[in-house]
Amino acid sequence: MTSHHRPSADGLGFSPGALEGTLGETAGVAEPAAVTVVIPTFNESANIRELLHRLTDSVPARLPCEVVFVDDSSDDTPAVIAEAAQDCPFPVTVIHRDAPDGGLGGAVVEGMKAAGSGWIVVMDADLQHPPSLIPELVATGEKESADLVVASRYLPGGSRAGLAGGYRVAVSRGATWLAKGLFPRALRGISDPMSGFFAIRRSAVTAEALKPLGYKILLELAVRCRPGEAAEVPFVFQDRFAGESKSTAREGLRFLRHLVGLRTASPFARMAAFGLIGLTGFVPNLLALHALVTAGLHYLPAEILANQFGVLWNFALIELLLFRDRRHHRHWADRVGRFALLANADLVLRIPLIALLVGQFQLAVLPATALALLTTFVLRFAGTEALVYLPRRGRTAKGRTARSRTARSRTGTARSTS
Repeated sequence: MTSHHRPSADGLGFSPGALEGTLGETAGVAEPAAVTVVIPTFNESANIRELLHRLTDSVPARLPCEVVFVDDSSDDTPAVIAEAAQDCPFPVTVIHRDAPDGGLGGAVVEGMKAAGSGWIVVMDADLQHPPSLIPELVATGEKESADLVVASRYLPGGSRAGLAGGYRVAVSRGATWLAKGLFPRALRGISDPMSGFFAIRRSAVTAEALKPLGYKILLELAVRCRPGEAAEVPFVFQDRFAGESKSTAREGLRFLRHLVGLRTASPFARMAAFGLIGLTGFVPNLLALHALVTAGLHYLPAEILANQFGVLWNFALIELLLFRDRRHHRHWADRVGRFALLANADLVLRIPLIALLVGQFQLAVLPATALALLTTFVLRFAGTEALVYLPRRGRTAKGRTARSRTARSRTGTARSTS
């Protein structure tokens, strides 16, 4: 559901000449493009009026803007936005999503697709991100010819004062170190990759490349879109104006899954992670073998049964960490069966391959075993991608048709509500 409030006929609620003597003069830069402020909301009705009031006081007098709310709320937030927008001197759009696909990050991507300005500013609705900083973010981008400008809590003059308690401060700092350690090149020049407050040129965003999971959309943009030059401005992280934080242990787990997904985006990195997960399977395998043999089962059937525990363990981790976004291509029982078949075929293939390498190619047992392990591992990884997680052709075509119908439907909705 999309609704619009348009207070003036010029499309941005601001005349083209209104910027003269404001942002261009104070920042010493050329007049920038207009800005679209994208704000994801989830049950933030108590913050909306104050947020729009502060945006009105801070932004339109310095640069033309529009505001796009992408709402996943179960309360009256959309209605509050529609009412409060009547007093705004800029256009306000509300996109209410029936399904919160991708969480907060998915909402931001949806808003970016709807943006009509050269610059997009992303911020939260709880007023922990000061709206007064929006013109400075855009001005810094123009002045330094940057594609991305991050509001950082870690620059001189910045502060994370609004993070309640030492626990949240420690988690935020730890997440920052982890992200920068995993992506040193993509996050070069960004001191606060966990920030949810930033400006990015619309031309630097490739929405189709984004696969958001949870609330750390800046990390997703920096790693997948690789915008050019990055700049930063300091900001003081404020206390929430109203309501409660949406940061939970569950969101923390989603963040860790997101990190793994980003780090294993390339086939080589995914294969390395596949191998590490395979190594962890030895633990449940050996524990199950010990339990079965202790219970009196002969070691040969115990070996076969224990191997299945390792297979199921590996399957669960691979589903959770490596191929989470591809699980919908096949039914879970189909995926389990195919994965187990490949894992057990690995065992069956390895022994005759070792015999061939020793007998036919005169290799010693240890190098022959190592080569067989490497060969079957590569085959197992390739087979897992191709036979378990690649979509079936019929389903791919059906998905393209469905997406096409959805795109036409959304276009029609936007036109009818403009």
